[in-house]
This record gives sequence, C-alpha cells and structure tokens, in this order.
Amino acid sequence: MNRDDVAWSGYWPAAPTPFTAGGAVDTDALASLMNLYADHEVDGVLVNGSTGEWFSQNDAERRTVAEVAIDAVRGRFPVVIGVSAYTARDSAALARHAESSGADGVLATPPPYVHPSKDELLAFYRSVSTATALPFMVYNWPRGVAVDMGTLPGLFTELAALDNVVAVKDSTGNWLSMLDTVEAVAGTVRVFGSFLHHRGLAALLDLGGDGNIDGGGVGAPFAVPFYRAVAARDAVAARSWADRYRALSGRLINPDYSGVYASPIPQLKAVMNLLGQPGGSVREPLLPVTDPTTLDHLARIVEDSGIAEASRTAGVGSAV
Repeated sequence: MNRDDVAWSGYWPAAPTPFTAGGAVDTDALASLMNLYADHEVDGVLVNGSTGEWFSQNDAERRTVAEVAIDAVRGRFPVVIGVSAYTARDSAALARHAESSGADGVLATPPPYVHPSKDELLAFYRSVSTATALPFMVYNWPRGVAVDMGTLPGLFTELAALDNVVAVKDSTGNWLSMLDTVEAVAGTVRVFGSFLHHRGLAALLDLGGDGNIDGGGVGAPFAVPFYRAVAARDAVAARSWADRYRALSGRLINPDYSGVYASPIPQLKAVMNLLGQPGGSVREPLLPVTDPTTLDHLARIVEDSGIAEASRTAGVGSAV
C-alpha cells in the first residue's frame, strides 16, 4: 500500500472518550460526538488516540469505544482506531479487533515508556502494521512516548516502505522537523502534521502534506473550511480561516502540545462542556478543570474566538 490507496486528508478530530462523572465510558455521549463531527463535515476521525485517553482504559473498554464510534459514524467518514500499547502483541490484538469491527485503518505510537531504538521501532511497526490488512498510520508523539522518530535518520523513509503503512501523523513540537518528514515521505505516504497557520498553508500549497489530526475537534468550524480552501487552492480564504483557528487554538495549546491553562485533555473537555458538546469528564490520573478562574479564562477565549456561533452554524456553508 501507499498514499494512493487511501483518500485520507483534511481535518480530522482526535476524539476524546466521554466518561461519566463516576468514570464509566459514556457510550451515548460518544455516539453523539460522532454525529457532531458529521455535522461539522470533518474528513475523518481518530478514536482511542492520545486524546481518547486510551491509557486509562482496559482492553474491553477500548474495544467498546471502537465499536460504538464505528457504528455511530456509519461510513460517513473514515474511522481510524488507535491501538497503541506496550507490546506489539497487544497492539496487534487491538488492530485485529478494529478490523473485525469495520474500522478504516489503525494507528499506533511507539511503545510508551520503553524508549525503543531505531531497530526496535522498525520491528515493532513491521509486526503491528501487518497484523491486519487495514491501512496503517504511524504516529510520532514525542510528548507522550519520549522518543522523537524524526531524530532517527532515515526512519520515516523505512517506515513508509512497510507494506501496509499509508500515513504518518507527525506530532513533534519541532515544526522544522515535521517539514523534514513531509519532504522525506509525502510522495509515498500521507502526512498529517501542524499546518493550520500561514506557514503551514505555504507548505501545503508547495512542499506537500495532507491534513491535521487535532485534539477534540473544537476548532472544526474553522479548520474544515480551511482545508476546503486549500483543496481549491484559495490562499486568501485559507489564510482567513487559519487566522480564526489560531485565535482559538493559539490561546489554548502551546507549541509543544501542552495546555496553557491545564493538562490538554481536561482543558479540552472543559471547553467542550462550555460549548455544550459531549466531551464528558476525564478519568484518573487526569483531573477535571474546576477552578473558577481557569474556567473564566476558558469562557473568555470561547467568546472572543466566535467558535460557539460558528459551531451552531457549522455544515450550512463555508463562505468567509
């Protein structure tokens, strides 16, 4: 397989997993979230990625989350299931379940905590990516696993050559390193990275790259039309949408993907709750945002950005 075997591009939310206040997986809220993404006309969704708090779920819960999301989407856009785990054996088992449940693809980070070498990474991805016939996305997530694959010479090129690998999600905090990834492999596989700004637009229009996979999807009413404008090569409209997106995300997320006011996932879910979206609660070890001053800051950002009104009218047009 290669990039031409999938039509993956544009704006994808990395879906949070809604939990109840008591810590249970809220399957009704998860289904509602998938319908919200459909209303926002997203181009795909990642389920059980980092934002999905896979690390706090047991395997049965992860399987349930995958099944509920796939059933709720009903083929309206691609669903890629995160299968990150500490061993290739465990990741492969989750990948086989995703395939049997009707997923469109699977994704995995390097094993967390392990700090694998280049050879160990190649062996891990060779094993997991061939566990099913599904298209596979490699996920570079240095903040979460303490290994930046972009610093290992030639690794992405070798990963892109593996049989089922069709995409890379490069979530390094080093933007120039991400561009190196685009240059190295965008002709072979899809590359999702940080493109929702003026510099990213320039890269998309000239160097390459395919889309953003963004924690939570709150910015979808600005990000979806950005990518529609990119597809039309309308740089003026794309810059306008990027500015609106940055006015929201730039006040919430730091360049290294940490949160400005709280841990990224509790902060995201607090914003979703302010917007009346089905984000639910977080699960330990994360803590919900309850500080009134912090919530006031987040409410002010939501108001200033205009995202609430944009969310209410999403899907009815994309004129600037």
